[in-house]
Order: sequence, then C-alpha cells, then structure tokens
Amino acid sequence: AAVEKVPAVGWFQYTVFCGICDLWLCHQVPSNPPGKLTTRLFGEGITNYQYGSIGLPGYLGGKPVDDPELKKKKLNAELANGRLAMMAIIGMFFQDGLTGSAWGDWANYVDSPLRAFESELGVQAPLGFWDPLGFTKDGDVESFKRRREVEIKNGRVAMFATMGYIVPEYFKFPGYLAPSANLKFADVPNGLGALAKVPAEGWLQWVALCGCYETVVNTPVDANEPGNYGKGRLGIGNMVYGIEGQSIEDPESRKRGLNSEIANGRLAMMAITGMWFQDGLTGSAWGDWAN
Repeated sequence: AAVEKVPAVGWFQYTVFCGICDLWLCHQVPSNPPGKLTTRLFGEGITNYQYGSIGLPGYLGGKPVDDPELKKKKLNAELANGRLAMMAIIGMFFQDGLTGSAWGDWANYVDSPLRAFESELGVQAPLGFWDPLGFTKDGDVESFKRRREVEIKNGRVAMFATMGYIVPEYFKFPGYLAPSANLKFADVPNGLGALAKVPAEGWLQWVALCGCYETVVNTPVDANEPGNYGKGRLGIGNMVYGIEGQSIEDPESRKRGLNSEIANGRLAMMAITGMWFQDGLTGSAWGDWAN
C-alpha cells in the first residue's frame, strides 16, 4: 500500500540513496572475500574504511571477528538468515498482494480459483489446499476429479511398493519364483536389483495383472467420488470371491478415513521415491551414502 502513498520524489530519493550505497558506501573490492565491503570515497585510505562485526563502520569501533571458528560460525549464520529472509519477504509480497496485508487472512482472497476445491478431501493443515503449480486455477471440476483419482491410485500403489521394499528384508516366500529358470524367491534381491533377476515373462505377467485391475476389476461406482471402486472399508470387497465391501456409515469417520488414506498415500509416494534414489545410488534402499 505504501507504493501508492509515497510521492514519486520520495521513491526517487530512495533510488538515489541505494545507488550511492552500491557505488560508494558498500563497495566490493575484488581481492576481499565476498560480502566484505568497504567505502570507495575520495582520499584513498585516509577517508575510506571497512565494516566490522554486525556492520559497524571502522570509525565507530567496528572490528572484524578475530577468532576463526567464531567468524566462520557468524558468516554461516548470516548466509542462513539471508536465505530465510529472502523466502520470507517473497511470501510477504505474495500475501500482501493477494490479501491486502503481509499478515492478511487468506479468506480475504475472494478471487482465488482454489475456492472451488477448498472443502474437498485431502485439504489438510498446515498447507490447506496446496497447488503451487496452479493445475486447478481454471476451476475445472472434471479435471480436478481426474487428477484426484490419479493421486489416490498412485498413493495406493506407493503404499504397496513401500511395504514391498520393507517386507522382503524379513520374509520371502519359499519355493521357486520361476521354476524354468531355476530361480527361487530367496535368490531375488530386494529393491531395484530384482529388475535384472526376474525373467521378462514375469514382468509381462505383472503388467498384465495391473492392466486387468485397471480395466476390469477396479471400475468406478460413483463419479462424484474419485477412487471409489466399491471395495468398502480397507478395500476388502471382491466381486470375484463374492465378498461385499462395507462402507463406513458414520460420515465423520468416513471423511477421516479417506483423508488418512490420501495423506498416507502422499507420504508413501515420497517414501518410495526416496528409496529408489537411495537404492540406485548406494545399492540398497537402506544403503550407506558413503557408498
């Protein structure tokens, strides 16, 4: 709001002052470490001075920190605080511009396209409805439902994948995975190493099974509920075996359960991604980064 209130002459004075600071009062000598500034006034060493601890000029008693360890600690702290401040001021700019105040209530941002989805499942503290890339800025409900179904599917797969990394560390099926190749379950390494061990026919069967579930087994039962395939609580319903899935009857308990599934799926997607990276770089999902 101050941008409109301060006269143009005031902003001109501010610009001139910043120019003076940059050109003469805060000069970076190439031979000095980055950030160690001096003045660049007429008179060479007689009138020029350096800045000491907490930016005090030399003529006011500012002296550099003598202890090397303490100096390193303070310079690191300055860099860290500067990075935090850059993120903070950007956040203040955005919040001020959208709500009218750097401390404004986001409820004041009445033009937000996210209003259409702020009451949906998965909108949880502390981020609320979080869409940093603006996929939902057009307010398209059908696109949102499609993305939500994809998110839920990926989350469910990621939860199975994460458990699939952990369980084989403690248990593997007895017998043969591929009798024709004389390959036992115990011979298959955990993690990405299994890709080279399992025969191509095995991966083809796995892909076919996933395709069967996608096109035949998991069919939506309610267009307004992405991810609802009529499996009931814990997904135990199965039409093939004649098991009828029972939904949670209490609305609040059902909402809490569905929110938990989305949150756990998001966590699992981050977890399995981390396991893949650590496995690929160290040779194990639990590998030592020194490797």
